[in-house]
Amino acid sequence: MFALFILSSFLFAATPADTISDYYEVETIATPAGLVAETGGLSFLPDGRMAACFHRGEIMLYNPKTKVWKLFADGLHDPLGVVAVSNRELLVIQRPELTRLTDTNGDGVADLYETVTDQYGMSGNYHEFAFGPVRDAKGNLYISLNTGSNGAGIRDEVRGQYDPLGRQGRMYACVPYRGWVLKITPDGKVKPFASGFRSPNGIGFDAKGRLFLTDNQGDWLGTSKLYHVEEGKFYGHPASLVWRPGFPNIDPLTLPVRTLDSLRTVESIAFPHESMAHSPTQVVFDNTAGKFGPFAGQMFIGDMDYAHLLRILPDEVNGQIQGACIPFFSRAGSNGVAMRIGNNRLAFAPDGSLYLGQTDHGWLGSKGIQRIRYKGGIPLDIMAMKLTHTGFTLTFTQPLDEATAREIINYKLRSYYYEYHQAYGSPQMDVQPVSVSNVELSADRRTVLLRLETIKPNRIYELTLGNLAAGNGQKKLMNHLICYTLNKLAE
Repeated sequence: MFALFILSSFLFAATPADTISDYYEVETIATPAGLVAETGGLSFLPDGRMAACFHRGEIMLYNPKTKVWKLFADGLHDPLGVVAVSNRELLVIQRPELTRLTDTNGDGVADLYETVTDQYGMSGNYHEFAFGPVRDAKGNLYISLNTGSNGAGIRDEVRGQYDPLGRQGRMYACVPYRGWVLKITPDGKVKPFASGFRSPNGIGFDAKGRLFLTDNQGDWLGTSKLYHVEEGKFYGHPASLVWRPGFPNIDPLTLPVRTLDSLRTVESIAFPHESMAHSPTQVVFDNTAGKFGPFAGQMFIGDMDYAHLLRILPDEVNGQIQGACIPFFSRAGSNGVAMRIGNNRLAFAPDGSLYLGQTDHGWLGSKGIQRIRYKGGIPLDIMAMKLTHTGFTLTFTQPLDEATAREIINYKLRSYYYEYHQAYGSPQMDVQPVSVSNVELSADRRTVLLRLETIKPNRIYELTLGNLAAGNGQKKLMNHLICYTLNKLAE
């Protein structure tokens, strides 16, 4: 009996850790010869075809069954988002406008190009990107507008009112509504919705109709962030304030940081720089009802500079959304295919696979389109991280081995914050170790309760997990790093 125990312990210890490629595989989609496949948008039509827009102005349709591409439209200016309305109609955001493309005669090619709106400013600065659109349940459309960069100037002729007070700083908004999210109603009216963004490259709705947006690290953003965007709120980057109704006729940068801090709504989740994200992109939600694996209903986010995707684990505390981020997919692929960097656009296909549209856009990145397909099985990973009065609960995909799950040494925590200031980025500030005073395991062994000696708001809690394994000894934990943004304590 003792010998059997020793043997089983040896086998358990020798079990290799799972990798993402045990459960998912990557396929590279061949694109047409001659196409510069810097992907700006992906969307699936009701009939299962995929619409893709590309940096040099092409809109193409791809049939996953036949693997045939067909040109639907061209001549657009830097399109960075597409939504399929029907099998014949697409909405595309390009630099100067939101455009409706329609195939009126059914030949598979758009013959009608219509302006939905062009009611926002353009100075000619290279960094004035436009992102979106996304639709809410009432048919309203939302787009997000990048600020300009002092890395280049503006043209002699601009579109929209010019305000020199918005020209100051590293990233600026000298024309309306740079750094804003705009809402376009079904009758075509344009309403400024929310402000305070720097480079809001990812925008999307969750299943509850809540609008989320990613923004990139830079001036006034100590690290990249995910915001829950609500109407009328200001999210921190001052440049866009010059276009806020009722704002004084002053340069926003002359206001004290403390004043600007009091005006802003903080992020729901901060992405620790480099360990989690470097340049976050598209926000998508898994609505595949399990076709993409065990993470149905969760949010996924891409990154331009790293070959990985993130999962988001939201936690509603006192009516506000905060929560955790955790790696989902890394460069490691299967069948000899690795996921590339530059994952600018994401879209779930009807078959439940996730398509990735890649670009470099003149910076770090890649080109092309790849597809991630779920192969089956359930990895041992974290499904949820929730705040309690005294610490956190962690819920796992499978029951844990009881002995390792109860060992405090397997839970190492530290906390820190990123400074809100005008400088570009921020180091991790006031890094402190956090002691775990007690560990409890639920009866089903899926949930761990961590009690902490101290817990404070307005900090990121970085948890590194140790040698956790499934109760059957056949799986070890796939992800060991998870970061929770704690804005408010639980009441």
